[in-house]
Amino acid sequence: MKPKTHGTIRAATLKTVLKSIMEHFSVDENVAIKMFYESHIGECFSDDESGLYGQSAVHIFMLFLEEVRG
Repeated sequence: MKPKTHGTIRAATLKTVLKSIMEHFSVDENVAIKMFYESHIGECFSDDESGLYGQSAVHIFMLFLEEVRG
């Protein structure tokens, strides 16, 4: 079996994180994407060096909420 790449893992996790943002804030997918990627957590999630992409979607969403709440 071929190991998953960072992109594959990231895509699967991102889908769940975005769904959580959409539900929590009652926004559509485009707004959720913008909110996430304009955040520091979204920036770290995009960076392979941070390793954040390997964390659970729930953990990433909770970090995002902490950041948004200030």
